[in-house]
Amino acid sequence: MERVDGRKLSEHRAVEAVVGFQRNAEGSVLYRAGRTVVLCTASIDASVPAWMVGKGRGWITAEYQMHPRSAPERRESRDGRGKAPSGRTQEIQRLVGRALRSAIDLAALGERSIVVDCDVIEADGGTRTASITGGFIALAIALDKLMKAGQLPSPVLRDQIAAISVGMLESDAIAVDLVYTEDSQARVDLNLVATDREHIVEVQGTAEGEAIPRRQLDSMIDAGLAAIASLVKFQRETLAGAGVDLARLNMRPST
Repeated sequence: MERVDGRKLSEHRAVEAVVGFQRNAEGSVLYRAGRTVVLCTASIDASVPAWMVGKGRGWITAEYQMHPRSAPERRESRDGRGKAPSGRTQEIQRLVGRALRSAIDLAALGERSIVVDCDVIEADGGTRTASITGGFIALAIALDKLMKAGQLPSPVLRDQIAAISVGMLESDAIAVDLVYTEDSQARVDLNLVATDREHIVEVQGTAEGEAIPRRQLDSMIDAGLAAIASLVKFQRETLAGAGVDLARLNMRPST
């Protein structure tokens, strides 16, 4: 079938990354996936939440926000300005935080916190998966700075992670990295977070109406893992270009 932007069903959108876009943060990247653009920053704090003090472990959390003009029409207002963050915002930032924590050995991080802020500048579907994929780049840059400053005595990275959306479109066609119009019409859509080893961190999926057989869900996950393999390669190339040696951060022995 023909996709709205001419891509193959198995092809994710063109991705770009501008590292160091935000000069004040320890790690930052302006991450673009097609017409979805997210500014991801990683900020290091020398303390941890009160409930973690004295446990010898660090903490990684995320915040997610959509710019009022990230969509064709201005959003009513920013989350948190005179009102609590929406349920959608809270759900997404928890997902991003969980995903990024899965990549890191929090004990090796020591008693410090890293907050990854994901600000959606432009939205055309896949904002949460772009936040995770770009957020990992920002996080790795911040960790690299700690390592080079001698503040990390040992590697902290358990896995490299990225995320992608997958949908079942008309005639049961399985497509990756849905734009908004595809996502809004998909019979089934899911978000997949996985590692460079194809280990799955999280799957969020819903059938809109009729249930689907297990084999179709398996095919969707397979398609997502193939796309994630391409995204983690892009992450590695981006980080290498920024002078970040992922192997130095990695707890796993190189093969």
